[in-house]
Amino acid sequence: MSPDLLKAFFGAGTFVAGTSFFLLFIVERDSAEFVITVISLGIGIVLILLVALMVWYTNR
Repeated sequence: MSPDLLKAFFGAGTFVAGTSFFLLFIVERDSAEFVITVISLGIGIVLILLVALMVWYTNR
């Protein structure tokens, strides 16, 4: 996989996870938006971990 593509996915994952992390403190806990924010945070973290795994696997 090209390094530029991995950088783009890492940037997208960082943006989603970072934005969701800050929204956790703003959104009310008992709302649907909170659930979506937690799911988005999980998706961002998984995307970052997948990129890290791909980098580790290709550089072995």
